[in-house]
Amino acid sequence: MPAVKGDGMRGLAVFISDIRNCKSREAEIKRINKELANIRSKFKGDKAIDGYQKKKYVCKLLFIFLLGHDIDFGHMEAVNLLSSNKYTEKQIGYLFISVLGSCSNELMRLTIQSIKNDLQSRNPVHVNLALQCISNIGSKEMCEAFGNEIPRLLVSPENIDFVKQSSALCLLRLLRANPEFMPVSEYSSRIVHLLNDQHIGVVTSACSLIDLLSRKWPTEFKGSVSLAIARLSRIVTATYTDLQDYTYYFVPAPWLSVKLLRLLQNYPPPEDPAVRARLLECLETILNKAQEPPKSKKLQHSNAKNAVLFEAISLIIHMDNDPALLVRACNQLGQFLTHKETNLRYLALESMCLLATSEYSHEAVKKHLDTIIHSLKGERDVSVRTRAVDLLYAMCDKSNATEVVQEMLAYLQYADYSIREEMVLKVAVLAEKYAKDYGWYVDIILNLIRVAGEFVSEEVWYRVIQVVVNREDVQGYAAKTVFEALQASCCHENMVKVGAYILGEFGNLIAGDPRSSPLVQFRLLHSTYHLCSNQTKCILLSTYVKFVNLFPEIKPQIMEVFGADVNACNADTELQQRAVEYLAMSRIASTDVLATVLEEMPPFAEKESSLFVKLKGKQPAFDEHLPSGKEKKHYPQAVLKENGVSRDIPSDCVLENISKGEQTVCITVVLRVDCRFLTKQNGVLYEDSILQVGVKMESRKNLARLAVFYGNKSSSSFAEFSSRLVCSSDLTNQLNMQVKPVGDRIDAGAQVQQLINVECISDFYVSPSLDLQFMCNGIMRRLHLQLPLFLCKFFEPAEMPSEQFFLRWNQLTPENNVAAGIIHTRTQQIGCLMRLEPNRNANMYRLTFRSSKGSVSRHLCDLLADVF
Repeated sequence: MPAVKGDGMRGLAVFISDIRNCKSREAEIKRINKELANIRSKFKGDKAIDGYQKKKYVCKLLFIFLLGHDIDFGHMEAVNLLSSNKYTEKQIGYLFISVLGSCSNELMRLTIQSIKNDLQSRNPVHVNLALQCISNIGSKEMCEAFGNEIPRLLVSPENIDFVKQSSALCLLRLLRANPEFMPVSEYSSRIVHLLNDQHIGVVTSACSLIDLLSRKWPTEFKGSVSLAIARLSRIVTATYTDLQDYTYYFVPAPWLSVKLLRLLQNYPPPEDPAVRARLLECLETILNKAQEPPKSKKLQHSNAKNAVLFEAISLIIHMDNDPALLVRACNQLGQFLTHKETNLRYLALESMCLLATSEYSHEAVKKHLDTIIHSLKGERDVSVRTRAVDLLYAMCDKSNATEVVQEMLAYLQYADYSIREEMVLKVAVLAEKYAKDYGWYVDIILNLIRVAGEFVSEEVWYRVIQVVVNREDVQGYAAKTVFEALQASCCHENMVKVGAYILGEFGNLIAGDPRSSPLVQFRLLHSTYHLCSNQTKCILLSTYVKFVNLFPEIKPQIMEVFGADVNACNADTELQQRAVEYLAMSRIASTDVLATVLEEMPPFAEKESSLFVKLKGKQPAFDEHLPSGKEKKHYPQAVLKENGVSRDIPSDCVLENISKGEQTVCITVVLRVDCRFLTKQNGVLYEDSILQVGVKMESRKNLARLAVFYGNKSSSSFAEFSSRLVCSSDLTNQLNMQVKPVGDRIDAGAQVQQLINVECISDFYVSPSLDLQFMCNGIMRRLHLQLPLFLCKFFEPAEMPSEQFFLRWNQLTPENNVAAGIIHTRTQQIGCLMRLEPNRNANMYRLTFRSSKGSVSRHLCDLLADVF
């Protein structure tokens, strides 16, 4: 913008000085009211005021508004300033409209007309002022009024660079508010080619714009990948000549490099060998430069250099296809673990959490175990210690589980109170997942309760009870260990709960020892009774009535407790009811009846651990980016499951979190589809406290249609909502899929539908996936969901006489179940025969498939094997 000299407003300066000199709020209000009366009289007076006077009075009104006082006049005068040809008057008019944009419809129409006039002006300064105003207001009316005009300004070759730069940023602002207004297909190719612009401001702002557009419309902007790689190569390579005038402390165009690297993370690794090789060369160059001695001791040099490095590492992790680069990135980050800069140590730990989820770099991360443990013990910054805990959790596997769990347990005594509950959950998850000896698992959980009892949630001690009840080999050891733990001078209430339940079920296993006789067990538990809450007292009473069945010799002492006024007449209805009913049961019921009613609890149903669900509600600490187009693979770290989505704990089902971007927390969930969808056409694919994803499917021959429903269960709207179909290179040749776009906003309580049309070209063995991303309550959430699209969905029943079937198949017994069908694809039709043979004596089945294509038989057999 042009610099303006000699245009000071003395009256404004005096007014501001008077406000600052006011000794009280009352004096300030009095002075403001006096000035408002003067301004109102000038605006309504018969004498016309010139542009300078309007500008001065409008500035005063703006200052009064910024002080927190309401302004209900002056809008028309500000709109009149927009038609002035003087820069300062037009600037103040736009400033007033931008800050106090909530004017009437009539004034908004006048404002829009003035903005249109300036956008069509030959003066680029006026165009820039109009674009800045549109960006500041960013309303739906602005999107509707200028949705076609701003993209035209952006791609027009007649406009100067500063106008293009402002147009890109203005378009970015409007797209975030209302992404549906822009005709994407009309301008996509020309916007993409702005990445080749020679002006640093244009290409940087265009890169930010394309980053958003590519997340919303990935197909239309896929061409940006090769251009971004080419531009990045020209910037970072040793013989670069591109943007050589924009070197910041010996780092060429660092902000543009970061934006290009971030843009490339919206797409899978390029398939073209030449493009992929060029990208790998760029990443290797960045890693090589990070190893070079610093060219300056200035902090700005290291900040710019490390910004590019960390974004490059994020891209390497996103690609997850080059083991050498992943290991190099891990080694580079390992050097930062002991750096004197706290921020670098934090970022290194955060990035290593991502690397720990890759099968290629997991072992390289484990080499830094001692350094990470030292960071956990010696770090002064609590946020860095938190990241160290997250990294230990991410890198844990069978080989180091004992050491990791012990170190986390030792640190728990000194950990910050804000992270103790999450640490308890993580230790409990790791102890259960990698327990070779369940006696060790019991010891760990009891130590957790002893060290951080108040931070042990119900899910933790519920789970240890489930494990003990379900495993006979650990029941006696658990009873003995918890009995010893209850003898501590200071025993947490959660320990009493666990001890009460386990001794009530398995106290008889240690009753033969005089040191843990029935009476000793009862007295030990009852010694804590008066200190416990009513909920724990209820559990203790249930244990006592179990003792009546297990140990009849102490029945009188227990009945005395039931009949005590403090229990039988307690104000808590649940506690009173238990005491009275247990007392009556002990008096009236026979020994056989008591044995039947109070028999040992049956094993719990084998299902997902509630600890996994609980940990999802906490702040997880690492993020897994599954590369698009890659089949599932093993990640050797602790993993989480989604309720109702998987029957086992798959290695590719992970819930994680990172801090990414500016001040946004990012949560990512990666889930594989449930095998129940093999036989169902609709159901809930994913559900948590804020989002429900449902799917409904119909198919006919080689065509299918999936309707995916996104339901917002929260009280806040979802912003920046996007969905992207992820298919491997092989799958794109086997399935022809068309996805209809969906809006980027889902209001609270609303549900939107997205249709996916599918044509089966040839047999396929990997299901496509859906990447979801949205912002809710300031948290960016990502979901990687596998769609329930299987080869068997394209079955069509085939009529076949039994004689013909038996000719094709050998002898069948009467109990065999047989079926025949044809899989329809565009290229061929695959006939399939199936036989299910039950062996009732052995409680086993034998499933046999035969088809005209061997790989199809194997795949169908694998699919149905999960059902049985």
